[in-house]
Amino acid sequence: MRRFAVKPRLVRPRSPRSWVVVIAAVFAVLQLANISGRDTPDTKNYLSYALSLRGESKQDAAALTIDYACAGKASIARRNQSVHVMRFHRPSPTRRVMEECRRDLWRGVSQRLRARETAGHTVPFMPPRFMRIFEARPGYPALLVPFITVLGVKWGLWASGVAITVTGGVLAFLVLRTLRAPTGTALAGQALFYVLPCGTTAMRPMTEGLLLTLTLAALWGCAQVLEGRARAGTWLVGASLAALFTVKHSQALFLGLCLGGACAVIGVRRGGLRRPLRKSPRPWLRTWLRQPLGTLAVVAGCGAVATVLMARALHYPSESESLQDLLTAHFSRPDRAHPWPEFLHLEVGFWVEWLRRQLWEPVFLTAVVAAAWGALRGRPAFGGFLLAAAFTGVLNQAGHPDINIWGDRLIVVVWLLPVLGIPLLVEGVVRPRVRASAGTVPGPLRRDAEVAR
Repeated sequence: MRRFAVKPRLVRPRSPRSWVVVIAAVFAVLQLANISGRDTPDTKNYLSYALSLRGESKQDAAALTIDYACAGKASIARRNQSVHVMRFHRPSPTRRVMEECRRDLWRGVSQRLRARETAGHTVPFMPPRFMRIFEARPGYPALLVPFITVLGVKWGLWASGVAITVTGGVLAFLVLRTLRAPTGTALAGQALFYVLPCGTTAMRPMTEGLLLTLTLAALWGCAQVLEGRARAGTWLVGASLAALFTVKHSQALFLGLCLGGACAVIGVRRGGLRRPLRKSPRPWLRTWLRQPLGTLAVVAGCGAVATVLMARALHYPSESESLQDLLTAHFSRPDRAHPWPEFLHLEVGFWVEWLRRQLWEPVFLTAVVAAAWGALRGRPAFGGFLLAAAFTGVLNQAGHPDINIWGDRLIVVVWLLPVLGIPLLVEGVVRPRVRASAGTVPGPLRRDAEVAR
Protein backbone atom coordinates (compact mmCIF):
# COMPACT_ATOMS: atom_id res chain seq x y z
CA MET A 1 0.00 0.00 0.00
CA ARG A 2 1.27 3.37 -0.97
CA ARG A 3 1.77 5.78 1.84
CA PHE A 4 1.08 9.44 1.47
CA ALA A 5 3.00 11.93 3.54
CA VAL A 6 0.85 14.51 5.25
CA LYS A 7 2.30 17.95 4.84
CA PRO A 8 2.14 20.10 7.95
CA ARG A 9 -0.09 23.13 7.69
CA LEU A 10 1.68 26.42 7.67
CA VAL A 11 0.16 28.75 10.24
CA ARG A 12 0.90 32.33 9.49
CA PRO A 13 1.60 34.47 12.53
CA ARG A 14 -0.87 37.20 13.26
CA SER A 15 0.06 40.65 12.05
CA PRO A 16 0.50 43.45 14.58
CA ARG A 17 -2.73 45.04 13.38
CA SER A 18 -4.72 41.91 14.15
CA TRP A 19 -3.32 41.74 17.68
CA VAL A 20 -4.25 45.40 18.24
CA VAL A 21 -7.81 44.60 17.17
CA VAL A 22 -7.94 41.47 19.36
CA ILE A 23 -6.80 43.34 22.48
CA ALA A 24 -9.24 46.18 21.80
CA ALA A 25 -12.10 43.72 21.19
CA VAL A 26 -11.40 41.84 24.42
CA PHE A 27 -11.44 45.11 26.33
CA ALA A 28 -14.74 46.15 24.72
CA VAL A 29 -16.38 42.83 25.56
CA LEU A 30 -15.25 43.08 29.18
CA GLN A 31 -16.95 46.48 29.45
CA LEU A 32 -20.33 44.81 28.88
CA ALA A 33 -20.15 43.80 32.54
CA ASN A 34 -21.02 47.36 33.53
CA ILE A 35 -23.27 49.30 31.15
CA SER A 36 -24.78 51.75 33.63
CA GLY A 37 -23.60 53.19 36.91
CA ARG A 38 -20.37 54.67 35.53
CA ASP A 39 -21.65 58.24 35.60
CA THR A 40 -20.46 60.96 37.95
CA PRO A 41 -22.17 64.21 39.04
CA ASP A 42 -20.53 65.97 36.07
CA THR A 43 -22.03 63.51 33.59
CA LYS A 44 -25.44 65.18 33.83
CA ASN A 45 -23.97 68.45 32.60
CA TYR A 46 -22.16 66.93 29.62
CA LEU A 47 -25.14 64.78 28.64
CA SER A 48 -27.62 67.65 28.80
CA TYR A 49 -25.19 69.74 26.71
CA ALA A 50 -25.07 66.99 24.07
CA LEU A 51 -28.86 66.64 24.05
CA SER A 52 -29.18 70.38 23.59
CA LEU A 53 -26.79 70.24 20.63
CA ARG A 54 -29.01 67.51 19.20
CA GLY A 55 -31.96 69.89 19.30
CA GLU A 56 -33.78 68.84 22.46
CA SER A 57 -35.61 71.43 24.54
CA LYS A 58 -34.48 72.15 28.09
CA GLN A 59 -37.42 70.16 29.48
CA ASP A 60 -36.79 67.11 27.28
CA ALA A 61 -33.02 67.24 27.85
CA ALA A 62 -33.63 67.40 31.60
CA ALA A 63 -36.01 64.42 31.47
CA LEU A 64 -33.60 62.21 29.49
CA THR A 65 -30.62 63.22 31.61
CA ILE A 66 -32.41 62.68 34.92
CA ASP A 67 -33.71 59.28 33.83
CA TYR A 68 -30.18 58.18 32.88
CA ALA A 69 -28.59 59.46 36.09
CA CYS A 70 -31.27 57.95 38.31
CA ALA A 71 -31.16 54.61 36.48
CA GLY A 72 -27.43 54.42 37.17
CA LYS A 73 -27.94 55.28 40.81
CA ALA A 74 -30.68 52.64 41.13
CA SER A 75 -28.47 50.03 39.46
CA ILE A 76 -25.67 50.66 41.95
CA ALA A 77 -28.13 50.50 44.86
CA ARG A 78 -29.51 47.17 43.65
CA ARG A 79 -26.05 45.65 43.23
CA ASN A 80 -24.91 46.91 46.63
CA GLN A 81 -27.94 45.41 48.33
CA SER A 82 -27.48 42.05 46.59
CA VAL A 83 -24.16 41.59 48.40
CA HIS A 84 -25.10 43.25 51.71
CA VAL A 85 -24.87 40.65 54.46
CA MET A 86 -27.97 41.96 56.25
CA ARG A 87 -30.15 43.18 53.37
CA PHE A 88 -29.52 40.80 50.46
CA HIS A 89 -32.88 39.06 51.01
CA ARG A 90 -34.96 42.25 50.88
CA PRO A 91 -36.89 43.40 47.79
CA SER A 92 -34.99 45.31 45.11
CA PRO A 93 -34.64 49.03 45.93
CA THR A 94 -34.66 50.02 42.25
CA ARG A 95 -38.10 51.65 42.17
CA ARG A 96 -37.64 53.48 45.46
CA VAL A 97 -34.22 54.86 44.51
CA MET A 98 -35.48 55.91 41.07
CA GLU A 99 -38.42 57.82 42.52
CA GLU A 100 -36.35 59.55 45.19
CA CYS A 101 -33.62 60.47 42.72
CA ARG A 102 -36.07 61.87 40.18
CA ARG A 103 -37.88 63.86 42.85
CA ASP A 104 -34.70 65.41 44.19
CA LEU A 105 -33.26 66.33 40.80
CA TRP A 106 -36.51 67.67 39.36
CA ARG A 107 -37.03 69.87 42.42
CA GLY A 108 -33.89 71.88 41.76
CA VAL A 109 -34.20 71.88 37.97
CA SER A 110 -37.84 72.97 38.00
CA GLN A 111 -37.09 75.89 40.32
CA ARG A 112 -34.27 77.13 38.10
CA LEU A 113 -36.28 76.70 34.90
CA ARG A 114 -39.12 78.73 36.42
CA ALA A 115 -36.54 81.38 37.35
CA ARG A 116 -35.62 81.60 33.64
CA GLU A 117 -32.13 80.14 34.11
CA THR A 118 -32.17 78.79 30.56
CA ALA A 119 -29.07 80.43 29.07
CA GLY A 120 -26.49 78.18 27.48
CA HIS A 121 -26.76 74.56 26.41
CA THR A 122 -26.72 72.77 29.76
CA VAL A 123 -29.71 72.00 31.94
CA PRO A 124 -29.49 74.11 35.16
CA PHE A 125 -28.69 71.38 37.66
CA MET A 126 -26.50 73.85 39.59
CA PRO A 127 -26.18 77.64 39.93
CA PRO A 128 -25.36 79.53 36.69
CA ARG A 129 -21.83 80.40 37.80
CA PHE A 130 -21.02 76.72 38.16
CA MET A 131 -22.68 75.74 34.88
CA ARG A 132 -20.52 78.26 32.99
CA ILE A 133 -17.56 75.95 33.62
CA PHE A 134 -19.21 73.26 31.50
CA GLU A 135 -20.41 75.70 28.87
CA ALA A 136 -16.70 76.26 28.12
CA ARG A 137 -16.20 72.58 27.23
CA PRO A 138 -18.16 71.87 24.03
CA GLY A 139 -15.76 69.29 22.60
CA TYR A 140 -16.87 66.26 24.58
CA PRO A 141 -20.65 66.93 24.27
CA ALA A 142 -20.22 67.39 20.51
CA LEU A 143 -18.52 63.99 20.33
CA LEU A 144 -21.43 62.39 22.21
CA VAL A 145 -24.10 63.63 19.77
CA PRO A 146 -23.77 60.92 17.08
CA PHE A 147 -23.53 58.14 19.66
CA ILE A 148 -26.63 59.11 21.64
CA THR A 149 -28.53 59.88 18.42
CA VAL A 150 -27.95 56.43 16.93
CA LEU A 151 -27.83 54.24 20.06
CA GLY A 152 -29.82 56.21 22.62
CA VAL A 153 -28.56 57.71 25.86
CA LYS A 154 -27.62 54.56 27.78
CA TRP A 155 -25.87 52.62 25.04
CA GLY A 156 -24.60 55.77 23.35
CA LEU A 157 -22.65 56.87 26.41
CA TRP A 158 -21.28 53.36 26.85
CA ALA A 159 -20.25 53.07 23.19
CA SER A 160 -18.61 56.51 23.23
CA GLY A 161 -16.59 55.48 26.29
CA VAL A 162 -15.45 52.30 24.54
CA ALA A 163 -14.52 54.21 21.39
CA ILE A 164 -12.52 56.83 23.29
CA THR A 165 -10.71 54.27 25.46
CA VAL A 166 -9.94 51.92 22.58
CA THR A 167 -8.53 54.85 20.61
CA GLY A 168 -6.31 55.76 23.54
CA GLY A 169 -4.91 52.23 23.69
CA VAL A 170 -4.26 52.21 19.94
CA LEU A 171 -2.44 55.54 20.24
CA ALA A 172 -0.25 54.10 23.00
CA PHE A 173 0.64 51.28 20.59
CA LEU A 174 1.42 53.75 17.79
CA VAL A 175 3.62 55.89 20.02
CA LEU A 176 5.79 52.93 20.99
CA ARG A 177 5.96 51.61 17.43
CA THR A 178 6.98 55.07 16.20
CA LEU A 179 9.84 54.91 18.70
CA ARG A 180 10.86 51.60 17.02
CA ALA A 181 9.90 49.50 20.01
CA PRO A 182 9.16 45.81 19.25
CA THR A 183 5.60 44.80 18.52
CA GLY A 184 5.26 42.97 21.82
CA THR A 185 6.41 46.05 23.71
CA ALA A 186 3.90 48.25 21.88
CA LEU A 187 1.08 45.77 22.52
CA ALA A 188 2.01 45.80 26.21
CA GLY A 189 1.59 49.57 26.22
CA GLN A 190 -1.86 49.23 24.66
CA ALA A 191 -2.89 46.65 27.25
CA LEU A 192 -1.54 48.76 30.12
CA PHE A 193 -3.67 51.69 29.01
CA TYR A 194 -6.74 49.48 29.33
CA VAL A 195 -5.96 47.81 32.66
CA LEU A 196 -4.46 50.77 34.55
CA PRO A 197 -6.67 53.59 35.93
CA CYS A 198 -6.42 55.26 32.51
CA GLY A 199 -8.91 52.75 31.10
CA THR A 200 -11.26 52.92 34.07
CA THR A 201 -11.32 56.71 34.02
CA ALA A 202 -11.62 56.95 30.24
CA MET A 203 -14.71 54.70 30.33
CA ARG A 204 -16.53 57.14 32.61
CA PRO A 205 -18.74 59.64 30.73
CA MET A 206 -16.54 62.65 31.48
CA THR A 207 -13.92 64.72 29.64
CA GLU A 208 -10.96 62.83 31.15
CA GLY A 209 -11.11 60.01 28.60
CA LEU A 210 -10.96 62.37 25.62
CA LEU A 211 -8.31 64.39 27.44
CA LEU A 212 -6.11 61.30 27.82
CA THR A 213 -6.57 60.35 24.18
CA LEU A 214 -5.65 63.81 22.89
CA THR A 215 -2.60 63.93 25.18
CA LEU A 216 -1.45 60.62 23.70
CA ALA A 217 -2.02 62.05 20.22
CA ALA A 218 0.28 64.96 21.11
CA LEU A 219 2.91 62.52 22.40
CA TRP A 220 2.62 60.59 19.14
CA GLY A 221 3.39 63.82 17.32
CA CYS A 222 6.45 64.37 19.54
CA ALA A 223 7.64 60.84 18.77
CA GLN A 224 7.27 61.50 15.04
CA VAL A 225 9.33 64.68 15.32
CA LEU A 226 12.11 62.75 17.06
CA GLU A 227 12.02 60.05 14.38
CA GLY A 228 12.42 62.44 11.48
CA ARG A 229 8.79 63.08 10.48
CA ALA A 230 8.88 66.66 11.70
CA ARG A 231 6.09 68.16 9.61
CA ALA A 232 3.51 65.48 10.36
CA GLY A 233 4.45 65.39 14.05
CA THR A 234 4.29 69.15 14.47
CA TRP A 235 0.88 69.35 12.79
CA LEU A 236 -0.37 66.55 15.01
CA VAL A 237 0.76 68.35 18.17
CA GLY A 238 -0.87 71.58 17.04
CA ALA A 239 -4.14 69.82 16.17
CA SER A 240 -4.15 68.03 19.53
CA LEU A 241 -3.71 71.31 21.42
CA ALA A 242 -6.51 72.90 19.39
CA ALA A 243 -8.84 69.99 20.14
CA LEU A 244 -7.88 70.06 23.81
CA PHE A 245 -8.96 73.69 23.98
CA THR A 246 -12.52 72.63 23.19
CA VAL A 247 -12.42 69.79 25.71
CA LYS A 248 -10.71 71.49 28.66
CA HIS A 249 -8.77 74.65 27.91
CA SER A 250 -6.71 74.51 31.11
CA GLN A 251 -5.25 71.19 29.97
CA ALA A 252 -4.36 72.71 26.59
CA LEU A 253 -2.54 75.50 28.42
CA PHE A 254 -0.64 73.10 30.69
CA LEU A 255 0.30 70.75 27.84
CA GLY A 256 1.49 73.57 25.59
CA LEU A 257 3.68 75.04 28.33
CA CYS A 258 5.12 71.68 29.38
CA LEU A 259 5.89 70.47 25.85
CA GLY A 260 7.52 73.80 25.04
CA GLY A 261 9.63 73.52 28.18
CA ALA A 262 10.61 69.97 27.26
CA CYS A 263 11.78 71.16 23.84
CA ALA A 264 14.00 73.75 25.52
CA VAL A 265 15.47 71.21 27.96
CA ILE A 266 16.18 68.72 25.16
CA GLY A 267 17.75 71.51 23.11
CA VAL A 268 20.06 72.40 26.01
CA ARG A 269 20.95 68.75 26.50
CA ARG A 270 21.84 68.33 22.86
CA GLY A 271 23.94 71.50 22.90
CA GLY A 272 21.71 73.49 20.57
CA LEU A 273 21.19 76.25 23.12
CA ARG A 274 24.69 76.29 24.58
CA ARG A 275 26.32 78.57 22.05
CA PRO A 276 28.77 81.26 23.13
CA LEU A 277 27.08 84.62 23.42
CA ARG A 278 28.04 87.02 20.64
CA LYS A 279 26.97 90.56 20.02
CA SER A 280 23.56 89.27 19.03
CA PRO A 281 22.17 85.84 19.96
CA ARG A 282 19.75 85.91 17.05
CA PRO A 283 21.72 83.89 14.47
CA TRP A 284 22.07 80.69 16.50
CA LEU A 285 18.62 81.12 18.05
CA ARG A 286 17.08 81.53 14.61
CA THR A 287 18.93 78.42 13.46
CA TRP A 288 17.63 76.38 16.40
CA LEU A 289 14.07 77.57 15.88
CA ARG A 290 14.22 76.34 12.29
CA GLN A 291 15.14 72.86 13.48
CA PRO A 292 12.35 70.34 14.20
CA LEU A 293 12.55 70.74 17.98
CA GLY A 294 12.58 74.51 17.67
CA THR A 295 9.54 74.47 15.41
CA LEU A 296 7.75 72.18 17.85
CA ALA A 297 8.61 74.53 20.70
CA VAL A 298 7.14 77.45 18.77
CA VAL A 299 3.93 75.51 18.05
CA ALA A 300 3.56 74.45 21.69
CA GLY A 301 4.26 77.96 22.96
CA CYS A 302 1.86 79.53 20.47
CA GLY A 303 -0.75 76.99 21.53
CA ALA A 304 -0.39 78.06 25.16
CA VAL A 305 -0.59 81.77 24.29
CA ALA A 306 -3.55 81.21 21.98
CA THR A 307 -5.33 79.31 24.75
CA VAL A 308 -5.05 82.27 27.12
CA LEU A 309 -6.13 84.79 24.49
CA MET A 310 -9.06 82.73 23.25
CA ALA A 311 -10.27 82.03 26.79
CA ARG A 312 -10.26 85.76 27.53
CA ALA A 313 -11.97 86.61 24.23
CA LEU A 314 -14.71 84.03 24.84
CA HIS A 315 -15.11 85.14 28.48
CA TYR A 316 -14.40 81.69 29.89
CA PRO A 317 -14.30 81.40 33.69
CA SER A 318 -10.99 82.71 35.00
CA GLU A 319 -8.67 81.13 37.52
CA SER A 320 -10.16 83.30 40.28
CA GLU A 321 -13.63 82.02 39.42
CA SER A 322 -12.36 78.44 39.59
CA LEU A 323 -10.79 79.22 42.95
CA GLN A 324 -14.08 80.55 44.34
CA ASP A 325 -15.85 77.45 43.03
CA LEU A 326 -13.44 75.28 44.98
CA LEU A 327 -13.61 77.21 48.25
CA THR A 328 -17.37 77.85 48.25
CA ALA A 329 -18.50 74.27 47.47
CA HIS A 330 -19.67 75.12 43.93
CA PHE A 331 -20.90 78.61 44.87
CA SER A 332 -23.28 77.32 47.53
CA ARG A 333 -21.68 79.74 50.03
CA PRO A 334 -20.60 83.39 49.85
CA ASP A 335 -17.38 84.17 48.01
CA ARG A 336 -14.20 84.15 50.05
CA ALA A 337 -12.72 87.58 50.70
CA HIS A 338 -9.12 86.36 50.64
CA PRO A 339 -9.13 83.17 48.53
CA TRP A 340 -5.44 82.87 47.67
CA PRO A 341 -4.07 82.50 51.23
CA GLU A 342 -6.78 79.94 51.96
CA PHE A 343 -5.99 78.13 48.71
CA LEU A 344 -2.28 77.91 49.51
CA HIS A 345 -3.05 76.62 53.00
CA LEU A 346 -5.34 73.98 51.51
CA GLU A 347 -2.71 73.14 48.87
CA VAL A 348 -0.07 72.31 51.48
CA GLY A 349 -2.46 70.22 53.52
CA PHE A 350 -3.66 68.37 50.42
CA TRP A 351 -0.21 67.27 49.23
CA VAL A 352 0.83 66.21 52.73
CA GLU A 353 -2.25 63.99 52.99
CA TRP A 354 -1.88 62.80 49.39
CA LEU A 355 1.75 61.76 49.97
CA ARG A 356 0.81 59.97 53.21
CA ARG A 357 -1.81 57.92 51.37
CA GLN A 358 0.57 57.14 48.52
CA LEU A 359 3.26 55.93 50.93
CA TRP A 360 0.66 53.76 52.61
CA GLU A 361 -0.08 52.05 49.27
CA PRO A 362 2.96 52.89 47.12
CA VAL A 363 1.81 51.21 43.89
CA PHE A 364 1.34 54.52 42.10
CA LEU A 365 4.68 56.01 43.17
CA THR A 366 6.54 52.79 42.38
CA ALA A 367 5.02 52.56 38.91
CA VAL A 368 5.77 56.21 38.16
CA VAL A 369 9.40 56.04 39.31
CA ALA A 370 10.05 52.80 37.42
CA ALA A 371 8.40 54.14 34.28
CA ALA A 372 10.36 57.40 34.41
CA TRP A 373 13.60 55.44 34.75
CA GLY A 374 12.69 53.19 31.83
CA ALA A 375 11.68 56.05 29.54
CA LEU A 376 14.70 58.25 30.29
CA ARG A 377 17.10 55.32 30.05
CA GLY A 378 15.72 53.82 26.86
CA ARG A 379 14.53 56.92 24.96
CA PRO A 380 16.00 59.99 26.69
CA ALA A 381 14.55 62.60 24.32
CA PHE A 382 11.07 61.13 24.26
CA GLY A 383 11.30 60.51 27.99
CA GLY A 384 11.52 64.28 28.43
CA PHE A 385 8.29 64.77 26.48
CA LEU A 386 6.59 61.96 28.40
CA LEU A 387 7.55 63.46 31.75
CA ALA A 388 6.31 66.85 30.57
CA ALA A 389 2.93 65.45 29.53
CA ALA A 390 2.60 63.50 32.78
CA PHE A 391 3.39 66.64 34.79
CA THR A 392 0.21 68.25 33.44
CA GLY A 393 -1.70 65.81 35.64
CA VAL A 394 0.12 67.15 38.69
CA LEU A 395 -0.71 70.72 37.64
CA ASN A 396 -4.34 69.79 37.10
CA GLN A 397 -4.55 68.23 40.56
CA ALA A 398 -2.75 71.18 42.13
CA GLY A 399 -5.44 73.47 40.72
CA HIS A 400 -8.13 71.43 42.50
CA PRO A 401 -6.69 70.27 45.85
CA ASP A 402 -9.77 68.32 46.88
CA ILE A 403 -8.97 64.90 48.34
CA ASN A 404 -12.53 63.61 47.84
CA ILE A 405 -13.18 64.60 44.22
CA TRP A 406 -13.98 61.23 42.64
CA GLY A 407 -10.73 59.45 43.31
CA ASP A 408 -7.65 60.23 41.24
CA ARG A 409 -9.31 61.35 38.02
CA LEU A 410 -7.70 64.80 38.10
CA ILE A 411 -4.18 63.37 38.24
CA VAL A 412 -4.94 60.48 35.91
CA VAL A 413 -2.71 61.88 33.12
CA VAL A 414 0.31 60.88 35.23
CA TRP A 415 -0.65 57.24 34.57
CA LEU A 416 0.43 57.75 30.95
CA LEU A 417 3.98 57.57 32.29
CA PRO A 418 3.63 53.89 33.35
CA VAL A 419 1.61 53.12 30.20
CA LEU A 420 4.54 54.09 27.95
CA GLY A 421 7.49 53.95 30.34
CA ILE A 422 7.09 50.48 31.82
CA PRO A 423 7.17 48.72 28.40
CA LEU A 424 10.35 50.68 27.58
CA LEU A 425 11.81 49.62 30.93
CA VAL A 426 11.05 45.96 30.26
CA GLU A 427 12.45 46.28 26.74
CA GLY A 428 15.69 47.71 28.14
CA VAL A 429 16.02 44.70 30.46
CA VAL A 430 15.03 41.98 27.98
CA ARG A 431 16.83 43.11 24.83
CA PRO A 432 20.42 42.98 26.21
CA ARG A 433 19.76 39.43 27.48
CA VAL A 434 18.41 38.36 24.10
CA ARG A 435 21.45 39.77 22.29
CA ALA A 436 23.80 38.18 24.82
CA SER A 437 22.16 34.77 24.40
CA ALA A 438 22.55 35.15 20.63
CA GLY A 439 26.29 35.66 21.04
CA THR A 440 26.37 39.41 20.53
CA VAL A 441 27.82 42.00 22.78
CA PRO A 442 25.17 43.86 24.79
CA GLY A 443 24.96 47.52 23.98
CA PRO A 444 22.58 50.24 22.98
CA LEU A 445 20.81 49.98 19.67
CA ARG A 446 22.08 52.26 16.96
CA ARG A 447 18.74 53.98 16.61
CA ASP A 448 18.51 54.52 20.38
CA ALA A 449 21.97 56.02 20.34
CA GLU A 450 21.00 58.40 17.54
CA VAL A 451 17.88 59.51 19.41
CA ALA A 452 19.86 60.01 22.61
CA ARG A 453 22.38 62.33 20.96
